[in-house]
Amino acid sequence: MVLPSINPTTTQAWKALQNHFESVKDLEMKNLFEKNKERANNLSLKWEDFFVDFSKNRITEETLSLLLDLAKQVNLKEAISAYFDGEIINQTENRAVLHTALRGKITDNVIVDGKNVMPEIFEVKSKIEKFSNQIINGELKGYTGKEFKTIVNIGIGGSDLGPAMVVDTLQFYKNHLTTHFVSNVDGDHVNEVLKKLDPETTLFVIVSKTFTTQETLSNATTIKNWFLNHANKSDVAKHFVAVSTNIEKVKGFGIDENNIFPMWNWVGGRFSLWSAVGLSISLAVGFKNFDKLLEGANKMDLHFKNEAFENNIPVILSLLTIWYNNFFNAESEAVIGYSQYLNQFATYLQQGIMESNGKSIDRNGERVNYQTGTLIWGEPGTNSQHAFFQLIHQGTKLIPADFIGFAQSLHGNQEHQDKLISNYIAQTEALLNGKTKAQVKAELEKTKLSTSEIEKLLPYKVFEGNKPTNSIFIKKLTPESLGKLIALYEHKIFVQGIIWNIFSYDQFGVELGKQLANNILKDMSSGNFDSHDRSTKNILQFYNDFK
Repeated sequence: MVLPSINPTTTQAWKALQNHFESVKDLEMKNLFEKNKERANNLSLKWEDFFVDFSKNRITEETLSLLLDLAKQVNLKEAISAYFDGEIINQTENRAVLHTALRGKITDNVIVDGKNVMPEIFEVKSKIEKFSNQIINGELKGYTGKEFKTIVNIGIGGSDLGPAMVVDTLQFYKNHLTTHFVSNVDGDHVNEVLKKLDPETTLFVIVSKTFTTQETLSNATTIKNWFLNHANKSDVAKHFVAVSTNIEKVKGFGIDENNIFPMWNWVGGRFSLWSAVGLSISLAVGFKNFDKLLEGANKMDLHFKNEAFENNIPVILSLLTIWYNNFFNAESEAVIGYSQYLNQFATYLQQGIMESNGKSIDRNGERVNYQTGTLIWGEPGTNSQHAFFQLIHQGTKLIPADFIGFAQSLHGNQEHQDKLISNYIAQTEALLNGKTKAQVKAELEKTKLSTSEIEKLLPYKVFEGNKPTNSIFIKKLTPESLGKLIALYEHKIFVQGIIWNIFSYDQFGVELGKQLANNILKDMSSGNFDSHDRSTKNILQFYNDFK
């Protein structure tokens, strides 16, 4: 089947939500808690080691019921089946979307072009396991016979953000190998990394599906030339491996065909860390931990695929985004992980969410007349409390926020963990309740300030509250729980795309700038800038004068 193509604004549920919004938009969440003592229990979900509390949202049980009606009326259930069954749901590129198959069981039967792809997936997984073990155990050595100590992943976009985020998040589980990531075509980036490397003990993993991506190939060539200043051409085969579909170009680079790990066109770049793109993850934390990551994602897949919508974590969180984005006109969402290990998580989600659902043409080929996509941003707590929380608490914008935390610390310092989680909980409570004028006045009256000084200061210290948050609380950060968390957001992307009636899995929006960059690069060589607008011409001239 093809995906349903239903403009959500034409559904009865959407119209009912519009009417309902007018009656509830000014409700105070704290009053809803007072009226319904079971609200917190009714609007929360427990699943395995996850506890998701969405009771601190500007919704009633009627709101949730209408949002669930919307999911049904856009045929979400049928779309989920097509997603997991390998149907061509990336219709603009004529591809299936099967990153879910990469973490499936070997007994699964996932058909693409009439063929079960699971045996091939497990063949590649076996190759990743064998190669990772050989590098980690020192069986494979560099050109001078020394064991490898350092891994450098060379890629960009999904070939960098996913592996880099996971390796950083799972650094507690890392082995003795040091891992670096080179992505930006900025020569200063690659040269700063090269300063830290020993050519005799460094393995380079080039990740590029087509082996033509400008940034990746530029960096790979610069690194190869640096390497050849220390070694011979024949030594390249021992120190460079590739994740790619373009076998001939990889071989032409000097990489041994046995060291090429395949990719598939039914895996989008921003969802590819589960594939051989995750080779650097397997090398950094060991294949067993990489496999646990996959296992966790598979558990979330099954939850999403099989659970009723009212108990389905990705579905519920997706519907809440729709509610704020399309009815409250809240254009951004903050993702705040109360763990320094989640330092790169919001950055990773930016690509996944904004590249997927930053679309203005619907599945009928028509321009949408409603908002799609959300701006994603965030930093770890408690750092973020000292940065942008002022805007969330007292600014003029409504910013829904996901708070993610772990009950157990990995290093076991309970005093620190108690302080961290007390801040997590306090922030969601503060955003809910705020602080009234009467409360502020009572506090200030306990100080030595005069009555006039109190009256002057009073409005600045009031917090209006009623700011929505989701609390995603997880027992412990493990490879498995991280896999679940990433997959949760992947499925959230899918649900939003279905409801917004857009194609989430192409990314044509990144192409135009690349095309123009190639033209400008040629003009830089020729010195002829006449084909450009006056502003661009001036910028080019400035660059040319000072380079």
